[in-house]
Amino acid sequence: MSKAQQRLSQVQSHLASSEVDIPRSREVILQKSPDDVVVTCALRTPLTRGGKGGFKDTVAADLLTHAFKSLISRSRIDPSLVEDISVGNVLAPGAGATEFRAAALVAGFPETAALRAVNRQCSSGLQACVDIANAIRCGMIDIGVGAGVESMSSNYGPGAVSEFSETLDKHQEAKNCKVPMGVLSEQMASDRKITREAQDAFAARSFQKAEAAQKAGKFKEEIAPMKVKWVDPKTEEEREIVVDKDDGIRPGMTAEGLKKIRPAFKEGGSIHAGNASQVSDGAAAVLLMKRSTAERLGQKIVGRFVCSSIVGVKPLLMGIGPWKAIPVALEKAGIGKEDVDVWEINEAFASQCLWCVKELGLDESKVNPNGGAIAFGHPLGCTGARQVSTLFNELGRTGKKVGVTSMCVGTGMGMAAVWVKE
Repeated sequence: MSKAQQRLSQVQSHLASSEVDIPRSREVILQKSPDDVVVTCALRTPLTRGGKGGFKDTVAADLLTHAFKSLISRSRIDPSLVEDISVGNVLAPGAGATEFRAAALVAGFPETAALRAVNRQCSSGLQACVDIANAIRCGMIDIGVGAGVESMSSNYGPGAVSEFSETLDKHQEAKNCKVPMGVLSEQMASDRKITREAQDAFAARSFQKAEAAQKAGKFKEEIAPMKVKWVDPKTEEEREIVVDKDDGIRPGMTAEGLKKIRPAFKEGGSIHAGNASQVSDGAAAVLLMKRSTAERLGQKIVGRFVCSSIVGVKPLLMGIGPWKAIPVALEKAGIGKEDVDVWEINEAFASQCLWCVKELGLDESKVNPNGGAIAFGHPLGCTGARQVSTLFNELGRTGKKVGVTSMCVGTGMGMAAVWVKE
């Protein structure tokens, strides 16, 4: 064997042994390092009902401006230190790139703070945070903001989806990408035998948990109240109001009450407005940097980004995305499901969220302990960033440490991320 071959053999041996010897446990991800990517501030606006709620007359850029201003104010970060901003958005033309850059400038970030818009459907807000975390981890930037925003009041509807070309329509799997999510979720519920009774019970629990959490003031810490102009639909009078809480939470909701709602996508079907995520408006923002940077600047560390995963599934099985993405994220983190204290899994539909929880064998008491998108809404591009503030708020309030955020993604994907509270 030549010297070169011997050296190659030694290197391969070292690599193999190092992979085997990597400690894999909850204790390991709780350890701290100067190079950790940490969160020093995470907040959101209230979430309001699309077309009816407190933000129905407020455009996405204004929601985002407020989230940015609140982030700067609460964190006391010098905005000139922020090098890049990534904003998740689904419905605005061009994912809102132009107006969101303008929103950053209005909020107080200087022209030196770059900005990009990201559209990965329902995971856009999480993708924005992960993009910034990875840019910090690889040394591209030192400080950045991951955010998400959606005004479904302004942009929701058929016009948000472009027409497919003949080339795309000729390919069956590609054609499946444009099947409405409600329709494919109805089919999935039927195929996977997820009964309407089970969906309504899950949805009722989401409303009940959210109602209890709101009454107990559990969301106040993560919410940045916003003063907006609002037009009364009855009198057409415009006035200023302060929106300081989620307005989609319906008090006194029960499974029996949900039984009265007619199916939305199929005669005799199981999915309806009460057991699917609400059409909503809102924004969220997350400030990230390395631990060493945070300590040097005196920034209070809220928690830490550990890792993330993104997977693809069949377009017609979009709803199973978390089921496939979560195990990948846990494997990357080196932990098991028993090591997770809180799960924030987006409730796009009760059918898919319930199926994922059951198939993964998760303790349902740890899943969305303060309710989810069925109860307070799913502003598409905002949700992934919103979950970060909600997760850290709950972990801090309960003294827990490890959390996972996840969601299914339109056209057939799933995303998940692992976070640690400090």
